[in-house]
Amino acid sequence: MQDFPYLQKVYLKPDKCPDFTCYPFNTLSMKGFNSLEFIKPVTFIIGENGSGKSTLIEAIATAFGFNPEGGTKNFNFGTRESHSKLFEFLRLSKSYKTPKDGFFLRAESFFNLATNIEDLDKEPSMGPKVIESYGGKSLHEQSHGESFISLIVNRFSGNGLYILDEPEAALSPTRQLTLLARMNQLCKSNSQFIIATHSPIILAYPDAQIYQVTNNGLELTNYEDTEHYAITKSFLLNPERMLNELFKD
Repeated sequence: MQDFPYLQKVYLKPDKCPDFTCYPFNTLSMKGFNSLEFIKPVTFIIGENGSGKSTLIEAIATAFGFNPEGGTKNFNFGTRESHSKLFEFLRLSKSYKTPKDGFFLRAESFFNLATNIEDLDKEPSMGPKVIESYGGKSLHEQSHGESFISLIVNRFSGNGLYILDEPEAALSPTRQLTLLARMNQLCKSNSQFIIATHSPIILAYPDAQIYQVTNNGLELTNYEDTEHYAITKSFLLNPERMLNELFKD
């Protein structure tokens, strides 16, 4: 058995019989789904809105032991139970080597995570405050993008499994490049990333594994064959032409 990546494969449990006519099993990401293999330090899952990529990412993170609303395995807060039961149908094939660090970042519930950190730091403790691991400044006292970068730079320490759901939601193009640079540092420290994204910038990480949700389910693809790359390139090369097409009566 290989010692890396930490998460190597995800299967549907053979003893479970999901109803593929009901959510979340009727999403395109689950069409024909049997297993999903991770062979690179960085894996992307991409697809249109509503294709089920975030639902799949969330289920993988929850099955691995992370809090469904985000954070490390030590977080157990919940503001509203909105996650699907897909994780109950998944079986994970892991390395014999356990990651020393890990985090599940959900852009849509990051506010709740920041609030939970503040609540934890209000409780009596003999150790340092939780926020010290996140840069020492309240995440609520920073912009959304600044707090994301503070998390990634200060909290992610390497030798870890990091599952990110649409991290570009709060990041400018420049900060997305900062994320790429930090990812590269962490990958050199034996880290694994599994990321759902719409960003052609983040998706450009070299030698990454890219699964695209198609009408036939999840399919491996190359960066330059993705819609994200093709549409962005076409627009930037000739925005006037594309806008004229969009604005036709």
